[in-house]
Amino acid sequence: MENLSAVLEALILSSESPLSVEKICAALGGADKMEIRGTLGRLIGEYDERQGGICIQEVAGGYQFRTRPEMAPWIKKLKGAKPASLSPAAMETLAIVAYRQPIVRSEIESIRGVDVSAPLKGLLDKKLVRILGRKDVPGKPIIYGTTKKFLEVFNLKELADLPTMRELREITEPQEPSGQEALPFEESLPDMPGGEMPQTAEPPPAPEEERTETLSEREPAALADGREESEGEDDSVS
Repeated sequence: MENLSAVLEALILSSESPLSVEKICAALGGADKMEIRGTLGRLIGEYDERQGGICIQEVAGGYQFRTRPEMAPWIKKLKGAKPASLSPAAMETLAIVAYRQPIVRSEIESIRGVDVSAPLKGLLDKKLVRILGRKDVPGKPIIYGTTKKFLEVFNLKELADLPTMRELREITEPQEPSGQEALPFEESLPDMPGGEMPQTAEPPPAPEEERTETLSEREPAALADGREESEGEDDSVS
């Protein structure tokens, strides 16, 4: 196809969400996937080489135009508003869902040690978490998982791109005070789940008796903070 690069640029720009290769092929009447992927690769390289204000990134199972991170200060001035953010309670709840999905609310609460109704509702409203169905046990509790928007917001191609426990340990170990050793990792979860979301300072806390069976390497002070939430912390999504 002539001008395939231009056609792909137009399709990606006009799409409201990351555009997958399958949708591109369907729009082009069954075009060859290898040719599409090759052209997309060249386009990405051209934008990277140009070092302009925008680029094409593969995210959430598709391709999308995005502004470069270094352009953020000017974009913030243009928007004139504070970027949307999540409260620590909401981020911690989202981290548990991301790494432990599919998961029900009672399992999230057993890890956090506090009620998660408010942050979970906020995450559903923001379309970062979705309902997958109901668990086949007495009471039929709702099962939760993350969405494609979650991948898009956190700049991930797929859930497998979440950092592993080993990667998180490498990131956090240099920040530990000298003379103190990290809690031992009793269990490594290399595939999924078992770690922490990007931008989350620490993994979600687990009850003392379940520490070696759920999330690892949690600072005692952070665990205390999680329990204090049940006594007065606003557990809503910012």
